Amino acid sequence: MTGMSVSLVWIWFGLMAVMLIIELFTAGLTTIWFAAGALCAMAVSLFGAGLPVQIIVFAVVSILLLLFTRPLAMRYLNRQTHKTNAEALVGRKVRVTKDINNLKDEGEVVANGLPWKARSSDDTVTFRCDEQAVVEGIEGVKLIVSKADEPVTDTAD
Repeated sequence: MTGMSVSLVWIWFGLMAVMLIIELFTAGLTTIWFAAGALCAMAVSLFGAGLPVQIIVFAVVSILLLLFTRPLAMRYLNRQTHKTNAEALVGRKVRVTKDINNLKDEGEVVANGLPWKARSSDDTVTFRCDEQAVVEGIEGVKLIVSKADEPVTDTAD
């Protein structure tokens, strides 16, 4: 091994270490794949491959791992997450307690026994007090609601 190839091994090792440290702090499952690419580039460097081959191995391995294994890993890891109380409201039916009118910037619903500011998912649709609505989403501290398809006797309040 020449001095140049030994230096490249250490450079790839250093890059791998930096990527692993970044991954530890971000936990986004992004830089871990580049660490694996650096490990593979370091391996081909140990076998005497030239710098262009090492760079190609690094790029190909990193990109392939990022594209093909990250979605699988994220799906597996996201199975362990639980919805927060607010996220669990999406899809639930709620009762309007103050008329909802986006143009007047007013509206309130009761969900799980708690009052929430509310907006209609469609600016042209308004709600009257005591109507039923369905939570479509959450924007900040406001629930975004739409008309319930049918009258409801069991609500989330």
